[in-house]
Amino acid sequence: MKQIDLNGSSIFITGAAGFIASNLILRILRDEGIRDVHVVGIDNMNDYYDVAIKEYRLRLIEEAAAESNSSWEFVKGSIADAGLINGLFEKHDFRVVVNLAAQAGVRYSIVNPDAYMEANVMGFYRILEACRHSYDGGKEGVAHLVYASSSSIYGDSRSIPYRVEEPAEHPVSLYAATKKSDELLAHAYSKLYEIPSTGLRFFTVYGPAGRPDMAYFSFTNTLREGGKIRIFNYGNCKRDFTFVDDVADGVLRVMQGAPERRTGQDKLPLAPYAVYNIGNSSPVELMEFIRILTEELQRVGILEKDFDLSAHRELLPMQPGDVPVTFADTTALERDYGFKPTTPLREGLRRFADWYAAFYAGK
Repeated sequence: MKQIDLNGSSIFITGAAGFIASNLILRILRDEGIRDVHVVGIDNMNDYYDVAIKEYRLRLIEEAAAESNSSWEFVKGSIADAGLINGLFEKHDFRVVVNLAAQAGVRYSIVNPDAYMEANVMGFYRILEACRHSYDGGKEGVAHLVYASSSSIYGDSRSIPYRVEEPAEHPVSLYAATKKSDELLAHAYSKLYEIPSTGLRFFTVYGPAGRPDMAYFSFTNTLREGGKIRIFNYGNCKRDFTFVDDVADGVLRVMQGAPERRTGQDKLPLAPYAVYNIGNSSPVELMEFIRILTEELQRVGILEKDFDLSAHRELLPMQPGDVPVTFADTTALERDYGFKPTTPLREGLRRFADWYAAFYAGK
């Protein structure tokens, strides 16, 4: 693994107003050990979910940048725009690129597949092409491309926990298929052009200012409004919930350690390519998760103290594209980067409940 010193460099982070990317940017700007970094973020600010939350995240970044040793620049646009992306690469000579922009959501991919092909496939292709040409003219170019994959690519695999060494060739949603395509594209570009690249398969990331389409957030909205939450597979699901601060820390560690360029026995370049699971490696029963969430929402006054959860839930069959269990084997990530999440589930949900109560106060 090649160590990368981020100090004094330019970093490009896509999906900057998104959940994971915004927390990663905050992590970088607030890190006293990282100095004189210029972070460039891009986001198309689409209305897949409440844009006010994206704007809130960007305000936090602006505030952090004002107090940081590093600088911040935001660009509104699409990563599928070749002219825009190529222009940014030519202007900034990015040392590290982190592609977190994506059209997310398993169920929405059934409704609007075009959005997934544009952002997740064409958009990532534009990033790969820009990385490829960053070496033109003998330039040092991109030292490390880190990109978001997803635990969804494991599909209905019966091999638990999910290990990156095992085949994941049968995704059960279009979203998952686009993420698997990203891994394949990254490998091909790494092999052909020696772009050091690392894919991260995220497992159910949650926390304050998260995505409203995620279960914990949508459950909260529904319960607050007095509705019934829809629990699929009759509640017989387990999820490997991972707190967003832990994820941001893990991504930052990965950014600073790139796969090395090497040659094989045939004297030809090997692909400087790696994929890791990034999860809590501790699945939780969905009904237990909902119980803790409900208690924390009662604590902050979003729900009444005598709230009857049993009267506000509906048990349903499994939804198309969903899987019953997600469980990350994170052995490789712990071995190579010394990373393991540390935030207990209740603490993470408590921080979400505190944020939710403050953000929606008076609304």
